[in-house]
Amino acid sequence: MGYAQLVIGPAGSGKSTYCSTLYEHCETIGRTMHVVNLDPAAEIFNYPVAMDIRELVSLEDVMEKLGLGPNGGLMYCMEYLEDSLHDWVDEELENYRDDDYLIFDCPGQIELFTHVPVLKNFVQHLQQKNFNVCVVYLLDSQFITDVTKFISGCMSSLSAMVQLELPHVNILSKMDLLQDKSNIDNYLDPEPRTLLAELNKRMSPRFAKLNKALMEMVGEYGMVNFIPFDIRKERSIQYVLSQIDVCIQFGEDADVKIRDQDEDLGGDGPDL
Repeated sequence: MGYAQLVIGPAGSGKSTYCSTLYEHCETIGRTMHVVNLDPAAEIFNYPVAMDIRELVSLEDVMEKLGLGPNGGLMYCMEYLEDSLHDWVDEELENYRDDDYLIFDCPGQIELFTHVPVLKNFVQHLQQKNFNVCVVYLLDSQFITDVTKFISGCMSSLSAMVQLELPHVNILSKMDLLQDKSNIDNYLDPEPRTLLAELNKRMSPRFAKLNKALMEMVGEYGMVNFIPFDIRKERSIQYVLSQIDVCIQFGEDADVKIRDQDEDLGGDGPDL
């Protein structure tokens, strides 16, 4: 069984930095991890690229040959990737063993993970290839300086949960750049009444019913909470990775294999 993270979030939320930080951390602790680039517009990488969508299709080529703009060109690229699941994607995945761990660095266009089925079909294909997949949704910590932006980010996260139907970990990124952390606890595990009061202060009274409905949805489902991610702190990186490992059951399969081997040998395991 393989393991995979699908790293999504708005443009500029720090997805590539997250991927490179996790890669460096795993390299330091002696753990193998492969980072896959799924952004056909990407140019600079701070990590070794294990698979690269640009070998299949690049945004620059599509815009030049088809006369499309950046957004239309990117959608064309991702749909082309979807059409190549049983060709290019399968060939690339053959390079990895059953227990390999892949991180997919995705583009930042939110329609890809909110209502367009491209990524949903991609992860379903990974699951058919016996991968346990977890979605990692990044939201810039600067969003907590404006409650309206934060609620927008929460709604986007909920939309991705509904669309992708996968285990989901929400990350509050760029904590190293956040100046004021005094109210951080109000956003890591949002308290609907507190956020509702803030929303009503910021917005016109005519939006009061809408604000109440949004907060009730966040509160009743209890699905939107965030883990802070600070690239300067090893403890923060390790905690985030451990939460994701639990979601995709990383390491559990290895424990089962060890127990099975012990039973085949007719013993209770090695004497320590």
